[in-house]
Amino acid sequence: MEPVVARQTWRTVEPVHTVLYFAPESVELYEGLGFEPVTHGYFPVRAAPMGAVPAEVVIATFFNFCPDLVRAAMASAWDLVTPEAAVTARLDAFDRLFHRTLASLVEPEPLAEMAGLARRAAEEAATRPEGRPLFAGHAALAWPDQPHLVLWHAQTLLREFRGDGHIAALTAGGLTACEALVVHAATGEVPRDMLKMTRSWPEDSWTAAEDELRSRGWLDLDGELTGAGRARRQAIEDRTDELALPAYLPLGEDGCQRLRALARPLAKAIVASGELGLPRMG
Repeated sequence: MEPVVARQTWRTVEPVHTVLYFAPESVELYEGLGFEPVTHGYFPVRAAPMGAVPAEVVIATFFNFCPDLVRAAMASAWDLVTPEAAVTARLDAFDRLFHRTLASLVEPEPLAEMAGLARRAAEEAATRPEGRPLFAGHAALAWPDQPHLVLWHAQTLLREFRGDGHIAALTAGGLTACEALVVHAATGEVPRDMLKMTRSWPEDSWTAAEDELRSRGWLDLDGELTGAGRARRQAIEDRTDELALPAYLPLGEDGCQRLRALARPLAKAIVASGELGLPRMG
C-alpha cells in the first residue's frame, strides 16, 4: 500500500477530530476548567494524557507554538485541573458536540463500522509508540464504549501518531518550529497572519526564520518557496506519510477506501456546518 493512502484516509476522517477545536464546546470546556484567557486551556487539555508535564515538554511535543505562549498557558495549569479531569472533560465536550450537531448526520450502523475501522488502525499504531510521546500518552488512555466516542478517540490517536512522525520529519529536515511555520505559510495553504496569530510568534522571530530559510535557498526574496524549497518541503511531507503508513496497513487499501467512503459524508457535513471556522488553536 502506498503511503499516500495513509494521508488520504487521515485527511478524510480528520474533521471528526478537528471540529472540537473550533466549536463552542471548546470554549465551554476551557472556561469550565477555569482558564483565563480561555485559549490557554488548549495546551494542558491536549497534553493531559502525558500527565502533569511541565511547559518544556509541551513546547517540545506541540512543536510549532512560541515557547513564551506555552509557558504562560502552563504556568498554573495543573493547579486548575488534574490531567485525569482534563481528559474526562475533553471527551465530555466532544460528546456534547456530537449530540448537538453530528448525531443527526450519521446512522448508527455506518457510525459503528467507521469507529471499528478507525479503532483497528489506532490499535495498530499503539504497537509502535517509539519516538511518539504525545501519541503514547493518548494511547495509554482507556477506550470509551460508545461508537461516536470510539471514533473520536481513534482519530485523536491517529492524529497524534501522524503528528509525532511529522515533527520527527521536520526536525530531521533541519527546521525549527518557527521555520516550519514560515515554510507552511509560503505554500499558501494557510495565511501567514493566521499562523503567526494562532502560534503567537513575534515579528522579529518570524523575520529571522525567513532570513535563515533564504540563506539556505528555501525562500526567494518575495518569501515564496524556491524550487529547492518546494522539493525539501515535499520530501518532509512524503516522509510524514511513510511514518504514518503502518497504522493503516491492517486495513489494506480496501479497508481504507471503506473508511473514507463512510467518513466522507460526515466530514463534508462538518465543513458545511460552519463549525470549522477561523481556528482558535490546534
